[in-house]
Amino acid sequence: MPVIAVYPGTFDPITNGHSDLVYRAAGLFDRVIVGIAANPGKTPLFDLEQRVVMAEEVLSEFDNVEICGFSDLLVNFVRAKNAKVILRGLRAVSDFEYEMQLASMNRHLDDTVETVFMTPSEETSFISASLVKEIALHGGDVSPFVHEDIVEALNSMKNRMSK
Repeated sequence: MPVIAVYPGTFDPITNGHSDLVYRAAGLFDRVIVGIAANPGKTPLFDLEQRVVMAEEVLSEFDNVEICGFSDLLVNFVRAKNAKVILRGLRAVSDFEYEMQLASMNRHLDDTVETVFMTPSEETSFISASLVKEIALHGGDVSPFVHEDIVEALNSMKNRMSK
């Protein structure tokens, strides 16, 4: 039976840190589903459809990676995709407490689903989508942190917002 992992997040925007985790996960799992959460509570810069399209562009090289938007409870999305693993990235110790709470709650909601934590590569450990957005919206160069298509999307968004 294939092992399917769901890597959930807002991905607003998808960064090189996210891509690094997907790259490494694609070698560990039969299939990786990047689940892009609608998450209206976070007021994302890009709408769900835009984030899905951007992730599809950035991750197009992977044969065993699927990109899906979702607005359901994560464990329901995981079940619907026949996955048994929730993949989460831990950038710093400060992420751990929150991620443990999420993993425990998800286990309580569905004890057949396991959460697996992965750490980023050293080159990407400091990258966060929030920092990338902040830098981009203030005119900084984000090209070291995101795919070139994302640089264009951020610049386009910045130009629309400044009008």
